[in-house]
Amino acid sequence: MRALGRALGRALLTPSTQALVVAIKGELGAGKTTLVGGVLNAIGFAGPARSPTYTLVESYETPTRHIFHLDLYRLADPQEVEPLGLRDLLTPDAAFLIEWPERGAGQIPAADLTIEIEYFEEEVRDVTLTAGDQSGEALLRAILNVE
Repeated sequence: MRALGRALGRALLTPSTQALVVAIKGELGAGKTTLVGGVLNAIGFAGPARSPTYTLVESYETPTRHIFHLDLYRLADPQEVEPLGLRDLLTPDAAFLIEWPERGAGQIPAADLTIEIEYFEEEVRDVTLTAGDQSGEALLRAILNVE
């Protein structure tokens, strides 16, 4: 998961003219935050990913991107997303990594890329990456290192 996160992190550092949204789906313990940790390592953040389970949003800055890590697990209703002020954060240099995006359905931006993690055993995961638009396709090509 960390290696996939590093590949995604490198892809996110590519300049873009719009905010990017990555939805990260999977059950508890599937490796969502580990994946985000790989992203953070790739963008130069040395420490472990701070899980935003209680704060809901953690932000990280690079010279080219503002990375926002959201964990919506604790939301009881999608309307609880509104006070987070995501619309104000939707600048062209923003990238959102959203865990549990289904809990914010209808209140969060559409995903450019969706990563679904299926947990089988301690070291076994099945990961599906799905592009939602052209920006997602570009991210997917960069992750897979395909031109």
